[in-house]
Formats: sequence, structure tokens, C-alpha cells
Amino acid sequence: VYDYPYLSSSSNHIFDITVGYDESSAFSSSAAVQNSKKINMYNQFAQLLLGYTGSDNTVRLFESDLTLDQTGSMTSCFFLSFSRLLVKDQIKKGSFSIKIGTGSFGQPFPTGSANAPSAILTLQDLSASNTQGTTTAVGGDYGILYDTTASITSRGLGVIFYQAGVVVLTSSIFDDMAAETDNHPGISPAGTHGHYFLSGSPQDGEPHVRSVSGAFSGSVISASCDALRHRIYDLSFNNTTEINSTIYFCRVPHNKYNYSSNPTYTSGSQIRVKSVATDEPVAYITTIGLYNSSNELLATAKLSEPLKKTPTNEMTLRVRLDY
Repeated sequence: VYDYPYLSSSSNHIFDITVGYDESSAFSSSAAVQNSKKINMYNQFAQLLLGYTGSDNTVRLFESDLTLDQTGSMTSCFFLSFSRLLVKDQIKKGSFSIKIGTGSFGQPFPTGSANAPSAILTLQDLSASNTQGTTTAVGGDYGILYDTTASITSRGLGVIFYQAGVVVLTSSIFDDMAAETDNHPGISPAGTHGHYFLSGSPQDGEPHVRSVSGAFSGSVISASCDALRHRIYDLSFNNTTEINSTIYFCRVPHNKYNYSSNPTYTSGSQIRVKSVATDEPVAYITTIGLYNSSNELLATAKLSEPLKKTPTNEMTLRVRLDY
């Protein structure tokens, strides 16, 4: 997903979408379309973000809580991977929100009807903060995404990994949609109103309608990704940039740094800045160097203007290093 036509030089990569399921999922079967690819996709994210568990080192499954006890597993998921350009060091805890339309594919965000508000599902990491509501896994800190209309003690509908910039949504958020065998408006034969997750045509290899279960098992990955992208109404979060700052105080005593190593400082063994032999030498401090224990130069700091240094004055310079 880009913020501009992706072939344009002005476009920026925003995030990627993919889908996958565990081999224990009800969607997994030899007859499923791209079955091995969807299993591999799920395992890839699970390995990177959750790691392994048990004596047989099985891949952990994504869960709808913070316990990592292999209960409440989410075995079929959508994955949103956000660009580092947006995430920076991490997503700010407690700031993530995504609104997803659960109406029909043709009208995922219905308006002007009694069921319009309920057709837009809002998921947020309501209980997450820097001090609570998260736990740590292989992929860093993660929190639970809850439906804002439900209690945070209820089952979560997804998880967010803050440092990795990855959001995992369970496919069950679309389970209330009509099945493929139900009648749908605009589909021949005409029938009663129904919601469906994915819409396609014989030309693109998809049936006219699919439920979310039908999409996961009977459609290619790109079709399910397009269907989810079609339903994202709004997405927002704050990023966090960590800045490490170190302050050094450099003391310049009166009897040091009164000479310059600049070759133009002398001419014929005489100091250029002295016109009388008894005059004090004068130097100007322009740069401060940061050295390691092996006396190797690591960084330099430039002063805004040269500081005059003579044997009669001393000074202390304050240098701040941000990284």
C-alpha cells in the first residue's frame, strides 16, 4: 500500500498486507488454494515475532491475550507490516486504532441506516501503556487489540507488535458475514440482503462472492489482501523515536591548548600571531574531538565561532552527543 500511485517517484511505501493460517486451522487442507504458501506465511510471522515453545520447539501460535499459554489461539490471520518510515523506533503504546468495514463488499461502510455504526469495527490497544497492558516476546513488546464497544476483559481480536511495526488481525472479525450459499443483492438470482467478504468475477478467477472462510481456503492470497484493503476505513497511530543523549564537559586549563598544530601557525619557526618574543602565544579553539580508549578519533564537534585561548584564561566547554 502506497500513499500515491506506486510507480510515481513521489510515492512512499506505507504498509504491506498478507494472510496466512496455521496447519492446525480448519482452512488448511490439500485442496485449499495456495495452502503451503499461506501456512508458510503464518509460520514466518510466528517464528519472527513469537519464537518457539515446548520440548519439540514448535512454533508458537498467535493468541488473543497476553498469557502465551497456547490458549485462545488465532490460527487464521491478516498481517499488516508497517514501513519503518512510519513506525520509526516503535509504535507508541496505546495510540493505535484501525476501523474496518464489515458491511457487504459493495458497501463496506454503509451510511444512513440503523446498522451503519455497527458495520464499522474499531480496534484499539486500549489497555496498553509504557507501564502496563503489554508483554514481551521474541519480536518485542506487544499488546492486544480490542473492539472499542466491548470490555477489555473480553477476547481480543488482534495483537500489535510495537517495535516490529506488525499488526495481526484474526479472520474471525468477519465471521458474522453471510455464507457463500446465501443470496446477495445484485447477484443473480436476486435474493435477500447479505454481507460477503470478497467479490470477484470469472475473469479474475474468483467467484462473485466469498465468505471470509471461503476466501482463506478458496482464493489466492492477493484476493484476500485486496478485500481487506477495501475495508480499511481509517488507520492511525503515533510513532516513537528514541534519542540517546550524552553530555561531556571538556575543561581547558590555562597552561594547555595554547598552541596550534595547524602548519600555518608558524613561519620560519616563528609564531605568526606574535610580533614580540615576550608576548603570550594565542590560539583559537574551533573543534572538539571525541576519542576512544585507543586514542582513535570517533567524532568531532564544531564551535559556532572560534574561542580565543591564551595562558591567562581557562574555560569549560559543554558538548552534547545525540544518537
